[in-house]
Order: sequence, then structure tokens, then C-alpha cells
Amino acid sequence: MSSQKSSSVPTKDITPVQQMTASCSGAVITSLFVTPLDVVKIRLQAQNSSFPKGKCFVYCNGLMDHICVCENGSSKAWYKTPGCFTGTLDAFIKIIHVEGVRSLWSGLPPTLVMAVPATVIYFTCYDQLCSVLKHRMGDRSDYVPLLAGAIARVGSATVISPLELVRTKMQSEKLSYRELSAVIWSALHNKGWRSLWRGWGPTLLRDVPFSAMYWFNYEKGKAWLCQYYNCSDPTFAITFMAGALSGSFASVITLPFDVVKTRRQVELGELQTIKLSTQVSSSTYHVMKRIVAENGVSGLFAGFLPRLIKVAPACAVMISTYEFGKAFFHRYNQKKQRVTKLQPSTSSRPEKH
Repeated sequence: MSSQKSSSVPTKDITPVQQMTASCSGAVITSLFVTPLDVVKIRLQAQNSSFPKGKCFVYCNGLMDHICVCENGSSKAWYKTPGCFTGTLDAFIKIIHVEGVRSLWSGLPPTLVMAVPATVIYFTCYDQLCSVLKHRMGDRSDYVPLLAGAIARVGSATVISPLELVRTKMQSEKLSYRELSAVIWSALHNKGWRSLWRGWGPTLLRDVPFSAMYWFNYEKGKAWLCQYYNCSDPTFAITFMAGALSGSFASVITLPFDVVKTRRQVELGELQTIKLSTQVSSSTYHVMKRIVAENGVSGLFAGFLPRLIKVAPACAVMISTYEFGKAFFHRYNQKKQRVTKLQPSTSSRPEKH
């Protein structure tokens, strides 16, 4: 119990703004690291099966999934650039050689606009909730990461869901901000406020269990590794390892929900693009039944290896950079306090003549 408490930077020792800065830095670094993996994956998909106008696919920068709508039938878009790739490594080499290194981060800027705020809300809320709940739960404080992780994920998903819907609508219909506001107000008038959170349920079904399991196993794993290596504070390697392992475990357990959520995201995006009624789209339960009917139970675990390869490093990079940022601000604040304490004593000394 003591090892778990000593292996974390106390929330009260750093300010919420410093927490937000640490999570923001981690979000940007994670996106820069993981985005090339998804860019290559999408380019391989586009090569195997064409992306016609109105076709949707899911793009991930390591932090959030974003529904992307194919804008036109030409090959000018980054995800439709012609290429003849024999595999993942071959795609990496050819994209860098022919199109330049920057092409590996194609499509990143628009996704950062929402991925960074969502991550800042999520991580800052988690730490603040942990600080509050640890005092209230007493002997059951071991379960604080589980509860705080789940609540923080609900909060960030609820805030970002309407923004993601707006972004998809702008991309698919090429609307100006004035036209977009008119469409949103019309939807609110006809279908109510709930229309802004369409697809929120499937998102929570995947993200909330993932978050709860991730934080619980991460804190436990970090405490165990600190005890095993006999260190009071977690090193970068310890947080990286704990993040990768806990992220891998949570991603495997929640994979069926991820498959369902991805399928439903794509369906909703395509229905919106061709302007069909949203009632045509099936519920989460019906999507799950359809996947099982078409591909069997194994269909719910499709994409197991690609998800693991993407989630494990993303979780490891994000949490280790976040913990590193918090530790940096913790040391900075302690140094500042020591300097502040020394100043009155030096100024009060009598001058020598």
C-alpha cells in the first residue's frame, strides 16, 4: 500500500494548469509517434479496396478515433495517393522515398484539434478525481483508479462527442460555419439535444471499461515494478512498461466493443454523407448480432494484432511522457519553494559596514 502511494507525484504538489500542460505535451508526442502507423494502414487499405466518394474510414492518431469521409473521387487526397506496396515496411520505405517524411503525418493537424483537448480533460479530471476520492474512500482506496478512470472517460467523451459530429458534418458536406450553425439548429429543433450525442453510447461501451481497467492495472503495475526494482519514485522505463502492459490487457478485453463501435461509426458517417435518415442505422446490439451472423464470434475480435500494435505503444508513450511532465513540475515547484523560503532570511541580515 505504501509503495503505491510513494510511486506517484501527489496531485496537490502540482497545479491543474501544470497537469494540463503535461497531458497536452504527452498528447502531441503520442500523436507524432503513432500517426505514421495509421497513415500506412489506411494507405494499404486504399490500395486493396478503393475509397469512393462518401466512403468513410476511421483514422486514429493514437489518442482518439476520427471518422473521415472521402471528399472526392480523385486521387489527390492523402489517403488515396497511388502506391504499390507489398507490406507495412515496404509502405514506410516507399512513402518516405517518393513523397517525403512529412507524408507519414498526413491528416494529423485536424485530428489534433480535438485529440489534445479531449486528452487534457481526461487526464486532468482523472488526477483531480483520484485526489478527491482517495480521501473519501479510505480503506477502499485501491479501487480509486478504477472509478476515477471511468468517470473521467465519461466526461471527456461527453464533451468531445458533439464536436466530432460537427467536424464530420463539415467535412462530408463542405459547409461554411454559417451553414453549419443553421444545420445544427435545425437538427436540435427536429430531433432534440440528443442528436448531438449520436454514437455516444457505443463510444462509452468501449472507452469506459478500457479506461477503468487501464488505470487500475497501470497503478497496480507501476507500484509492483517500483517495489520489484526497489525505487521510491517510478522511472521513465517503469511508467512506459506499466502503460504498455495495462494498455495491451485493456485493449484485448474491450476489442469486441471496439469492432462494434468502429462499424457503427462508419455506418453513421456514410448515412450522414448520403443524407439518409439516422433511423436506418442499427443499434449497437443489432450491429453486434450482424457481425456474429456474418463472421461468427471471431468477427468480434477482428483486427486483434493491429489494435494491440497501435494501442500498446500509444498508452506507453502517453503515460510515460505525462508522468515525466508531472515529475518535472513537481521538482520545479519544490525548487521554487526552497528559493522562496531562503529569500526572507537573506534579506533580513544586517549589512556589514
